[in-house]
Formats: sequence, C-alpha cells, structure tokens
Amino acid sequence: MWSVVKSVLAALLGVQSNQKREEDFSSGRPAAYLIAGVVITLLFVLLLVFLAMLASR
Repeated sequence: MWSVVKSVLAALLGVQSNQKREEDFSSGRPAAYLIAGVVITLLFVLLLVFLAMLASR
C-alpha cells in the first residue's frame, strides 16, 4: 500500500522516473492506483480549500 501511495505522489509531483512508472504498470493492480490517485487528489483539493478559507479571514 505504501508503495502505491509513494508512486501516486511522485506521479502527481512529476518526479517519477520512467523505470518506476513501467514497474507500476507491469505489476500491481490498476484499481489500487486509481483509488489512491482519487483519494490523494481529493485530499489535496480539500487542503487548498481549507488554506484559502484561512487566508480569507
């Protein structure tokens, strides 16, 4: 599970190597990467909304 999260975070930041990306596509379940990507993206958006609300006070 941790490797999926690390891989998704690296992909979101754009720092994932081509070798690691190929490893991710060849092993592991695509659903795990999809779910992790959606959850991490949702958490990121919620964090941005929270910070914007704090800044507007």
